[in-house]
Amino acid sequence: MNFQVPQFIEVEDKIFGPLTFRQFLYLAGGIGLGFIFYAFLPSLFISAIPIVLSVGLGAMLAFVKINNRPFVYTFESAIKYYARSKLYIWSKKPNIKPTETLNTAKELNLPKLSNSKLSDLSWNLDVNDKIN
Repeated sequence: MNFQVPQFIEVEDKIFGPLTFRQFLYLAGGIGLGFIFYAFLPSLFISAIPIVLSVGLGAMLAFVKINNRPFVYTFESAIKYYARSKLYIWSKKPNIKPTETLNTAKELNLPKLSNSKLSDLSWNLDVNDKIN
């Protein structure tokens, strides 16, 4: 039996003209919220800023992508970041002086090999791995 496999399962269907259902809901919500601001606030001058912000947010939610991901995920992450409490822990690290590290390297008295540069490098790597 042969079955047809859908080809574009990651692409949403365009239901309302060039808009997907989700895009339509975001735009309708932004425009609807803008109309509510227009209807309940006393003048157009006062309601202009909330109208522009709500319609702009609806348009951003519908069309903007950041790093090929919808703006909704970025907006949700930003809200969660600012809403949650933050705990910053600072721990003091021990203070290491550079002279102490130099003295320990001098005390080892590592011999200098001169057969070839490759053998010198491999020997240094082996010795430094064992020291660290």
